[in-house]
Amino acid sequence: MFFPSAELIANMLGVRREGVTEAAGKLQHLGIIEYRRGHITVLDRTQLERQAWECYRVVKAETDRLLPTVAALSH
Repeated sequence: MFFPSAELIANMLGVRREGVTEAAGKLQHLGIIEYRRGHITVLDRTQLERQAWECYRVVKAETDRLLPTVAALSH
């Protein structure tokens, strides 16, 4: 699974790119993602969800509420 660049993620979250880069480095060290040339690839979604459980749960619930059609397709 491919995700946008760290800079784009930082802009979406309203944080500094350096913070995203640091977090991505830690997740890469754990083998959860691959981070190269500013792009992030999720290697182990289950572990990623575990590492970011509370944030993931809140964002997922809000996404499901706002985009019910997408949520229904993913179940």
